[in-house]
Amino acid sequence: MTVFGIIGVGSIASAIVTGLCEDVGEPPQVVLSPRGQSRSSDLAARFRTVTIASTNQKVIDQSDVVVLCVLPHQAEEVLGQLAFRETRGVVSAMAGVHLTVLQNLVFPARDIARSIPAPAVATRSSVTPIYPSTEAARDLYDRLGGRLELADELAYEAVSAASATVEAHFHYLGTIADWLAAQGMAGTDARRYVAATFSDLSEELDTTDVDFSALARAHTTEGGLNEQFAKHLTAKGTFTAVGEGLDAVLARLSPT
Repeated sequence: MTVFGIIGVGSIASAIVTGLCEDVGEPPQVVLSPRGQSRSSDLAARFRTVTIASTNQKVIDQSDVVVLCVLPHQAEEVLGQLAFRETRGVVSAMAGVHLTVLQNLVFPARDIARSIPAPAVATRSSVTPIYPSTEAARDLYDRLGGRLELADELAYEAVSAASATVEAHFHYLGTIADWLAAQGMAGTDARRYVAATFSDLSEELDTTDVDFSALARAHTTEGGLNEQFAKHLTAKGTFTAVGEGLDAVLARLSPT
């Protein structure tokens, strides 16, 4: 059975370990780095197949697949001190660290992939974008809800840019709740109402062939309130700004 090693134990690494081990009949062996000691200790206490290595090098030595979850700006400092092996699979969860950089950092390893895991891998309820589609990346994310194989690094960076919209999404919902509170509703009730409304709508997204335009039409009556609000945002340039913001994030992510 594949042994997974994880270097850098932050929130995404914790989600990966949970998805690999929680409520799984035969969970894999997982070796954690000593980085993020409190999280590592908690995971090792929760799951019988999880251990903590004394050094990052021992994580590599004891694993078949190494998952890189260190912060991007720490990649060279942390990984540059380590000796990888040609036979090790490497899967990066580090945003903005391009494949050519990874190839240099983990040489002579050759089975190298980038990935964008979401917190929902903890419940195996998300699909994770990967590039390229390597054996190690497929093995990891098939255990965590599945994978989305991307054709090239530009497509990968575009998906990474799209994932940067989460904070704005919650600000949007928060703005609605704040507006309700300003109209006299209790803040907790306003937030509860908005959360429930959009949580219910999320069930309509649980399909492999989502048609967002069709969903928008289904919730719109000609001359109705939904149409009025959407037209207002369109006139204000809100949706144009979304595209422009994504262009700016993609430009930041793309190699120069």
